[in-house]
Amino acid sequence: MSGWLLILALLLLGGVLSTLGDRLGSKVGKARLSLLGMRPRRTAVVITVLTGSLISAISLGLMLLVSDRLRTGLFELDQLERRLRDGREDLERSQRELSAAEQDRALARTQLAMVEDQAQALRKELAPLQAQRRQLELERDRLTQEIGTKDADIRRNRDELARLNSRINAGARELQQLETNLIALRRGDVVISSGQPLEIAKVRIEQPSQAKPVIEALLRQTNINVYQRVLPGQVPNRQILLVPRSDITKLEGILSKPGDWVVSVISAANVLKGERQVVAFPDVRRNKRVVQAGEQLASTVLEGDERSPEQVRSLLNLLLAAAYNTVKRNGSLASGLQFDAASVSQLTAELTNRPSGQVVQLQAISRRNSDLVDPVAVEIRAVNR
Repeated sequence: MSGWLLILALLLLGGVLSTLGDRLGSKVGKARLSLLGMRPRRTAVVITVLTGSLISAISLGLMLLVSDRLRTGLFELDQLERRLRDGREDLERSQRELSAAEQDRALARTQLAMVEDQAQALRKELAPLQAQRRQLELERDRLTQEIGTKDADIRRNRDELARLNSRINAGARELQQLETNLIALRRGDVVISSGQPLEIAKVRIEQPSQAKPVIEALLRQTNINVYQRVLPGQVPNRQILLVPRSDITKLEGILSKPGDWVVSVISAANVLKGERQVVAFPDVRRNKRVVQAGEQLASTVLEGDERSPEQVRSLLNLLLAAAYNTVKRNGSLASGLQFDAASVSQLTAELTNRPSGQVVQLQAISRRNSDLVDPVAVEIRAVNR
């Protein structure tokens, strides 16, 4: 209901009730009524007061009945004020928090800008560092490869050192044996040295049944050879060559396989002249090509200032020794090299009389193909450098 209509209704209602109250009071006064033993006048006053109170109560009741806002303001005003006060406090607190949040966000934005600037600066600083790191990684890979190569060289050097030590030890033992043999040779006693081949034969086996006759023929020939060395001048009418039966059985098993074989009978110890037995053991290898015709076996360089005959002959001897060492490493059983001594002498004279300062490369070249037991023939070629 509109406020003005409510006020107008209250005025009308007040006027009507006042009129009714006044008339009721007048009638009570005229009638001289008495309530609760009061005087009529006082009773009229009480009636008038009650009528006024009734007017107020009806007015208030009507206002409360028709106006929600009045009811709310009259009965919930304190609560609304408290809620309003709390709301204001919450609003102020929220505003403070919002202000703090705004400040924090502004600070964060500032820090973010600083971080972005730092990140941009770090990116600029990082770019050359990354390039340097890539360069270092390439250098690391190169060094790793070099280290691997050096490790391989070290391993090869260790292996070579081990082989050299083994050869040195073997050479020391051989030197000791040679010294012992030399003492015996000076007395004229040793006719066969330890490890000396007594007989070498190249055989071709086509059937397993050929193995035993071949071995027997080889042992007979070997017995004749040692007989002539140990007991010269005597008829070889008995067996002085002793080979273990187990070695002969093993040799028969190997030679039962078809193919080309090289069989050696090797002395097991030094043998003095006049002894009655020679202990030996067999060695068998499958025949193979050890030297090809035209193969370079060794080479060396004759410097420009090496022109004396002694220097030339010494270098040629070293070249032949190196070639023979190559042949032995290839497995050859030859006892030496074959070469034309006249050609070597002529080459020595030519090298001695060559122009001063001329550097010459000397090469030892195989003249033909050679198998394990074949003699190795070489020639020496001189090439100007």
